[in-house]
Parts: sequence; C-alpha cells; structure tokens
Amino acid sequence: MADFEWIDGGVTAAKGFRAGGIASGIKASGKTDLALIYSENPSAAAGVYTTNLVQAAPVTYNRHLLQQRGKACAIVVNSGNANAATGKAGEEAAIETAQVFARALGFSADQVLVASTGVIGVPLPIEKIRTAAQALVDAATETGSDAAAEAILTTDLVTKSCAVRATIGGKTVHVGGIAKGSGMIHPQMATLLAFITSDCSVDIDLWRQIVARAADRSFNQITVDGDTSTNDMLLALASGEAKNPRLLDAASPEAALLEQMVSAVCVDLAKKVVRDGEGATKLIEVQVAGTDNDAQARKIALTVASSSLVKSAMFGNDPNWGRLAAAAGRAGIAFDPVALAVRLGTFTLMEAGQPLAFDRAAASDYLKSSDTVEVHLQVGPGPSLGTAWGCDLTYDYVKINAEYTT
Repeated sequence: MADFEWIDGGVTAAKGFRAGGIASGIKASGKTDLALIYSENPSAAAGVYTTNLVQAAPVTYNRHLLQQRGKACAIVVNSGNANAATGKAGEEAAIETAQVFARALGFSADQVLVASTGVIGVPLPIEKIRTAAQALVDAATETGSDAAAEAILTTDLVTKSCAVRATIGGKTVHVGGIAKGSGMIHPQMATLLAFITSDCSVDIDLWRQIVARAADRSFNQITVDGDTSTNDMLLALASGEAKNPRLLDAASPEAALLEQMVSAVCVDLAKKVVRDGEGATKLIEVQVAGTDNDAQARKIALTVASSSLVKSAMFGNDPNWGRLAAAAGRAGIAFDPVALAVRLGTFTLMEAGQPLAFDRAAASDYLKSSDTVEVHLQVGPGPSLGTAWGCDLTYDYVKINAEYTT
C-alpha cells in the first residue's frame, strides 16, 4: 500500500505555487496558448530534456540556465509554436520571453524557465507574448492548475494532471504535475512537456537525482509513434514551503518516500499521454519479468510497446503473440527463448518457449473491450521487472499527422 494519497490540484497542489493560462493569439483558433507556473520563493530546479540533436531554443536555454544555477521561480509555456529550428531569432525569443515575465513578476530573468510546443520551423511571435505577459501574471491563482494544463495543449484531446500528498518529517508534503503530449512520443524524453511542483524542502542535487530516476521509470518508458520531439522537456520545482526538515540523505526513508511520490506523479502523467495518443483507442501496458536488472526489463518492455506490428495487431484486436515474442527477441537483451512465457490479460499464449492452445475469439474480445491491454512477458529466472506503455496504431494517427500543418 502506498504511503501517499492521491488528491486534486495539479501544479498548484503544492504550497506557494500559482498557475494560470490565457489566450495570447499564438493559436489561430483563439484557444488558450500561454501558461505560467510560479512561486514567489526560489525553488530547487531540475530538468530532463530531449536527446534529439535538433533542439528547440527553450531546451538549450533551460539546459544552460540550470547548469549555472540550481534554483528557479517560474516556468512560462507557450503552445501553438515550437520555437524550434528558428535560428538566432528563436534563441532571442526564448531569452526575451524570460525577460518579459521576469519584469512582470518582479524576478530576475535567470529565475524564469521557458517551454514551447507546436509547429516546428515557424518564428515565435514574441510580440504576442510581450503583450499578454502582465495579463497572465494577473490571471495566475493558487487554483489555476487546470487553466495552465489547458493552455499547453496542441493535438491533445484532454488535459493531463494529478497530485499526491504524504507526511514527511512531520509535515504535509505535496507533489503535483501537468503534462501535454499526444504525438511525437518516444524516449529519450518522450512533443511531450511535463511540469512537476513540490513544496518539499530538499537538497538540489538530491532533487535532481530523484527527478531523473522518475523520468526513467515513466516518460522514458512510453511510446506513441517512435518519434522523439525537438522540444521534449520535464521541469520540476521544489519550493520548500512545506517547511519539513530539509532532505539531504538519499538513503533516508524520507527521500525514498519523496521519490515514490514524484515517480507516481510522473507515471500517471506518462500513462495519460499515451492513452491520449493521436488516434489511439487503447493503452498498452507491457510488463517484463525475469531479467538480471530493471534496465534490461525496461528495454525489452519498451521494444515490445514500440513495435509497429504489435501496435497494429492491438488496433485490429488480433492476439498475435508471435509479434510480442519477436519484438522481445530483438530488444538487444540476451535471454533463453526456451524460458519465454507470454500472457495477454488472463490468456496464457506461450509457456516455457512453447505455444499453448487458447480461446482466440475470447482473447480478441479482451482486446476489443479493454481500455488498457496488459501484456506480460517472462524471459527468465532473474529478479528484475520493467514496464513500458504504448498505444495502438490507427488509421486516425496517419490522418492527424498527414494534415498537421494544413
């Protein structure tokens, strides 16, 4: 049983944080497209970024900023424009975004992080951000998480948010988050943006370790289409407003609980991203057991979840266990095929490397009726486990992306 409880609130569940979202005119639709998350007091800051060599200006800006300093106060996010592949003008637009909001908030510019999502290769209309800045600061509230979550969406069909709380050092500590993502989802950082807040008092280096490990268990274990964006980013702020004794020891039970909370929030958001995958009709959860270490199990699980053949079979409600076995076998992790077992929901399809008779019609019905399809693979006697999440590959995915800029 978890030592924390789920609550409402998203990024404003944590004490000291305000958030909001407004329409600045970046999106031609007139929908909200500019979000702000901030705390009056500087927070321990952590970032995990795309490994794509073509990186958006906000990614390089934040990476450089957080290498120089350990704290930040605010995150500004625009949707409708990625500010990627925009050259020097894009770099200047990212810098000016931080400067504009720093003035509006009364912070220094190096306390403001920025993020963008949308169409690549189009100049960011910085004049719209400049005009809207003060209105967004005025709109941000202690209950504004949902407005911020709405303002960061692009092709998403739903907002994504969650929060948890627990007692650490005799104080109530919160962790909450919002995310956006529907397509171009694949590690390493899987056009994913995620923002996490906490009011826990925690050492900066420890906070960064916790966030990095949580990302590996969650956002780096999801896939929609095999494409890693230019803008993928996870930013996490811990304000210390809970006033708990500052966490310094990574081996302490308190640090372990905080990591459990951050990981739970990241996994929940990651699964919501995949469930909202462009054109998707079902979430696929792949669990792998029997490897020597967790990293090996996670790699096999992600390879299976990423397989276009597996994803297509899931869309067609075809219990094709051969595709599951084949994907596991090409993951690059050595295991004895004689030990392989494959289960789809409650249907055992393969045991000890041998195919088994099963009710194909019933297994197909399971795929057809399930919002979440569970795939279990046993690859050996090892003690480790790994999980990855994907979605089916549908006709609508092609339609959405064929018409994305038209």
